[in-house]
Amino acid sequence: MTWLVYLPLILPVLLVPAARRATAASRPETAARALTAAAALAAACSTACLVLLTASLLDDLPPLEQHEDHAAVLGRVLPEPVPDWLALTAALALAWLAGRLAREAWRRDRAAAVLHDAGRPVDGLLVTDWGAPRAVAVPARRGRAGHVLVTTGLLRLLDDRERAVVLAHERAHLRRRHHRTAAVAAVSRAVNPLLRPIPAAVDVLVERSADEDAARESGDRILVARTIGKVALAGPAAGRGGLGFHGSATVRRVTALLTPPSGRALPLLALAAAGLSLAATGVAVIGFVELASVWLPTR
Repeated sequence: MTWLVYLPLILPVLLVPAARRATAASRPETAARALTAAAALAAACSTACLVLLTASLLDDLPPLEQHEDHAAVLGRVLPEPVPDWLALTAALALAWLAGRLAREAWRRDRAAAVLHDAGRPVDGLLVTDWGAPRAVAVPARRGRAGHVLVTTGLLRLLDDRERAVVLAHERAHLRRRHHRTAAVAAVSRAVNPLLRPIPAAVDVLVERSADEDAARESGDRILVARTIGKVALAGPAAGRGGLGFHGSATVRRVTALLTPPSGRALPLLALAAAGLSLAATGVAVIGFVELASVWLPTR
């Protein structure tokens, strides 16, 4: 089997520096979608290569072993796909990654269920009696429409104009279906741990995208920046979900609003890495098919 089968397993490391640079893109929505697509493609290619490596264990099946003995009698030497220990390692890796994928899917579904169980929205808005300043875009789930959830703590903290900014921000998340973009990035990380930084970068980009929508709707970038800072300073209880505050994301978002970045809209390095992964996987699949045609017994 060609050595290119191993390349898609390590190429995703190139997406790490690409993710860091992408958070400063001038068009965050485009960058978020491009980075997510690149991560998904890289994850799919690495998984496909693990499947190919695992499938090479089939050469130990009795019909194929008999075919090998017959070929030896004829003086032919059939090619070895990959060492059995390596194929077995690939099989174990696939099982582990399947567990990670199932756990991620369950976690996200459970989180959505908890948010929907918080109450029935009115005109797409649900206000919950909670002191922590929170605002969350709750995506549609199993026939129930998406809506915005805000807490009384947030409403008490902000004035009317700032509340309008929050609603515009969260409705932008729903309109652009950012929960799907974030989910694809998280799933990609689950099936390829080398993509670990991607979901965080995508989170920053989708928050910046919603910030830009809120700024266009309000017509005041400074107001949006002030609202973000005000909620962030209200305390750590805001956490993730309260306008997406976590780590240094708040500083990046406020800076982008006050001084719009001029970075590339598309993470070209990430797209190039994904393209190389796809090409290498294609060659590996062709090589595996050719190898299988030699191994399979003919009548």
